Amino acid sequence: MSTLGQMAADTTLETTIDRETTRPSGKVWNWITTILLFVMAFIMIMPFVWLVSSSLKSQTQIFSYPPQWIPDPFHFDNYTRALTIKPFGLYLVNTLKIVFLNVIAVVFSSSFVAYGFARIKFPGRDFWFGIVMATLFLPYAVLIVPSFMIFTRLGWVDTILPLTVPLFFGGGAFNIFLLRQFFRTIPEELADAARIDGCSEFGIYWRIMMPLARPALITVGIFTFLNAWNDLLGPIIYLRSPQNFTVAVGLSSFRSTLDVSWDLQLAATTAVIIPVVVLFFFTQRYFIKGIVMTGLKG
Repeated sequence: MSTLGQMAADTTLETTIDRETTRPSGKVWNWITTILLFVMAFIMIMPFVWLVSSSLKSQTQIFSYPPQWIPDPFHFDNYTRALTIKPFGLYLVNTLKIVFLNVIAVVFSSSFVAYGFARIKFPGRDFWFGIVMATLFLPYAVLIVPSFMIFTRLGWVDTILPLTVPLFFGGGAFNIFLLRQFFRTIPEELADAARIDGCSEFGIYWRIMMPLARPALITVGIFTFLNAWNDLLGPIIYLRSPQNFTVAVGLSSFRSTLDVSWDLQLAATTAVIIPVVVLFFFTQRYFIKGIVMTGLKG
């Protein structure tokens, strides 16, 4: 038996050695992964590089063939002309007002609703959560006409109220789902200990859950910022006066039925994208952490 066992052990060892010799080493896979990541990153960043490059070209250079990646000469005056031909300072202030109110509304209202669905047991909780999730399947276009009629009756047209007030009532199904999943990853023992100490349910939400949910809240805030910053359809529908326009509406105003000033359009677009890039650069750590930790518990 010992001889058979030794033979089996030797055979297993030889098989393991053969597999290890034929299997690519970890360093090779690391190099392959790194190369693939660089290639994908290069492909993803090229449109942005072309945008920045074209924003410094003349109208004829933009459509030259073969493409000219480095402008010659550099037309830095495109930015000055683009940001002064339209009152982008006023557009920026209007956009920041909407963005600030939307972020505040979504972060607090969606977290409040998500905490109720995640921690408070009440009759029909799962049913009502399913109803909230079902609203994700409603296209925004379906709600445009009834929403416009409601806001017209309220006299809110040509104000920022239709673009901000509704978000104070729930903050959106996706954000509720995201924060609910995060709240479910927090140990229930923390809330039980707070209840024993006499803390109210709102105190548990505000003093314990909200600080622990900072990565998820930052993620929701980034999504809300991007949606409000890039929103074009909402401002076009509800804002009539030029003094109320946002940067998205300002960008669309460069295009007409007969002519498009592509040099100014691209320069203004680059200037509008820069705040978004800077925001993500400083908050990417929290953004990635919030996304990763949200799916740890169903």
